[in-house]
Amino acid sequence: MNLSSLGNFIGGIGLFLLGMQLMTEGLKIAAGNTLRSILERSTSTPLRGILSGILITSLVQSSSAVTVATIGFVNAGLMDLLQAITIIYGSNIGTTMTGWLVSLVGFQFDIKIFALPLIGIGMFLRISKGRSRYGALGETLSGFGIFFLGIDLLRTTFAGTGVNLPLVLIDTSIGSHFAFLVIGFLLTVAVQSSSAAIAITLTATAGGFVPLESGAALVIGANIGSTSTAALAALGATANAKRVATAHVIFNLVTGLVALLMLPFLIKALIIFPQLLHVQTNATILLALFHSAFNILGVCLMWPFSRSMVIILKRYFRSHEENEAQPLYLDKNIAATPVLAFHALAKEVERIGNISRRMAESAISSETGPSPQLDADRHVLLQLELEVGNFINLIRRGNLPEELDHVLPNALRVTSYYREVADVSLRIAQMQQQSRLVSNNTTLSQEIGLYKQHVVKLLELTDVAREDYEPEECAALFQETEEMYRHLKSSLLKAGTKALLPVGLMVALIDLMSDIRRIADQIEKGALYLTTLTKAMPVEAEEAASAQTAA
Repeated sequence: MNLSSLGNFIGGIGLFLLGMQLMTEGLKIAAGNTLRSILERSTSTPLRGILSGILITSLVQSSSAVTVATIGFVNAGLMDLLQAITIIYGSNIGTTMTGWLVSLVGFQFDIKIFALPLIGIGMFLRISKGRSRYGALGETLSGFGIFFLGIDLLRTTFAGTGVNLPLVLIDTSIGSHFAFLVIGFLLTVAVQSSSAAIAITLTATAGGFVPLESGAALVIGANIGSTSTAALAALGATANAKRVATAHVIFNLVTGLVALLMLPFLIKALIIFPQLLHVQTNATILLALFHSAFNILGVCLMWPFSRSMVIILKRYFRSHEENEAQPLYLDKNIAATPVLAFHALAKEVERIGNISRRMAESAISSETGPSPQLDADRHVLLQLELEVGNFINLIRRGNLPEELDHVLPNALRVTSYYREVADVSLRIAQMQQQSRLVSNNTTLSQEIGLYKQHVVKLLELTDVAREDYEPEECAALFQETEEMYRHLKSSLLKAGTKALLPVGLMVALIDLMSDIRRIADQIEKGALYLTTLTKAMPVEAEEAASAQTAA
């Protein structure tokens, strides 16, 4: 290959990638809401999820973009992991549309006849309509034109090079197929576009640079290499992102392995099939057909195991919040033994209390609004509250002694107190910026600060796991909190009536201080009732429960 051919090869890849980028970005803007609606509404069944993945990927010409969007929907709770996996299946079939575009359009017509007008019309729309949907559509049209110019340049390059290049001399054994698979994989990783790798493969095969079976192995490698984008994007990402990326990798690896093992048979079948239908084909059409066929075969193979894969994936890549939301002490095997069950129940409710106190301290100390951690903590708390309710139902099914029956409602009461603390904490975090608006009133600002510090101290003292926990001390501290709240409320009302504070700000601050007082009330009551769970057990029973927990 001389310098001129090398330059044409590099330029062809560059034009192809530029065209793909313009097409993808333009289509995402022009049809963004439509694509989101399809993702939201069309995944109710696995089949609809697969069809949606095919449609969306065919439109935007980027399986990576669809994968990233799918991860976002999973994280937002708009679809579950199984629905996301069906989208991934469909996107792998949809991405084969690039091969069909190249083989049916790029090699059947004089590309420049329509490519150059597309670029001109597209850029006119882009310049005249700006960043509107019509402007984005113009960007898409220009992308199509540049995309096909890149294909034409690659085709010309390989046609000029011909069969004299050394890769043609490689045999077509399984070892050779694997070598081409690795080349296809590395090429896709290098250019970060399986579509570009497929286009290069098709043009190389059409130019006689690569035999048909070796071209098919390159296609398999490009298909596996397409997972690199999702894998890189999932590094350091959320647990859901890692699960979706892993499902993508598993699907493409299994599909690629099956296609490699069946390669000679698939190629022969795909050559015979058009002949039976009396349809004229060439190497590029056969490769496009092969790409679609083995991805469809992969979906058929993986579909029955999708639910099992979801169960396995949920056991791994767990986020901290998901791990924390798993009960540590509630074991259904001890639910039939009231003494042990009550001890486990008390320990789990104690964990819920720790989370609610953590949320309250964070909200009261924050001045920048609610943090993502607060939302995550509330999700954990709600999940644990549900687990506690289910465990109490298990206890009730056993032979519960009468002297312990009245204690169970206390467990539910305590969890409701702690849930109230969590809900109020979120509200407080949203209102905290109001406190900063009184910084010019030193006296009032100091009084608010002391009040908050007092409540934080109460939060610390209501940890029943502390050796020096004293219900009487907490009750006395709460009474002091009540006095401070009444005095602070009076100070705010005076500041409002004397025009030292805007009336709207005064009302907002009174509501904020009332919510902080509400936290103090609920956390003190929660700790008090929590102690009744363990006090209801005889001493020897509590010792037995402690020994069982230690074991």
